[in-house]
Amino acid sequence: MSAVLRAEGLWKSFAEGPVLQGVDLTLDAHEVVALIGASGSGKSTLLRCLGLLEPLDDGRIFLGDEDISDPRVDANRVRARLGIVFQGYNLFPHLSVLANVTLALRVVRRMPRRDADAHGRALLDLVGLADRAGEHPDRLSGGQQQRVAIARALATGPELLLLDEITSALDPELVGEVLELVHRLAADGTTILMATHEMAFARDVAHRVVFLDEGRVVEEGTPADVFGAPRAARTRAFLSRFTS
Repeated sequence: MSAVLRAEGLWKSFAEGPVLQGVDLTLDAHEVVALIGASGSGKSTLLRCLGLLEPLDDGRIFLGDEDISDPRVDANRVRARLGIVFQGYNLFPHLSVLANVTLALRVVRRMPRRDADAHGRALLDLVGLADRAGEHPDRLSGGQQQRVAIARALATGPELLLLDEITSALDPELVGEVLELVHRLAADGTTILMATHEMAFARDVAHRVVFLDEGRVVEEGTPADVFGAPRAARTRAFLSRFTS
């Protein structure tokens, strides 16, 4: 498999101190990688840096063969190659569900409205919301809004989906519907890097699990290895919270 994303020696600090400390990470095509770790371990910052939403202090990021961490790179052009979904849905409240999904197609890709709408409706059908295309986001549940956000992220045919704790803002009964969608996307071969606290999802769906602690990759491997026989004491201590 060819590498879709490669990060080398990523460092990022804020006023309170370092958040990423020499992170290396590779994602192959059609691979699903789960980022796990305690709150404050650097997962969200890592995803924001990979999506060029935060500048790096040091290190390099390659998307395919392109060094996207080069300061001369057009960040907006790079972001068009990525699908990014956060725990807050960030839907435009004044636009319909369909208009939210097709916005980038119409404004950035200059796709004719008829074609954009047809593609948008197909994506809404994929996420199980074809019948809500004309609704506004405030008429949807949190789980439905998050599924719309995922459909919007898929609209431009991204090379990689970056998912940042997308179930954290949901009521427990709504988590399953969003994870089921991500599971289907993974089964269809979508390349996904997902920061998550859902250990069962990481164990059952991911091809690889990366444990981040204090901004460092402490351990990575298959779910069977990381969950079944973690090597690092910090990994064992973290996972014991979910098994005790």
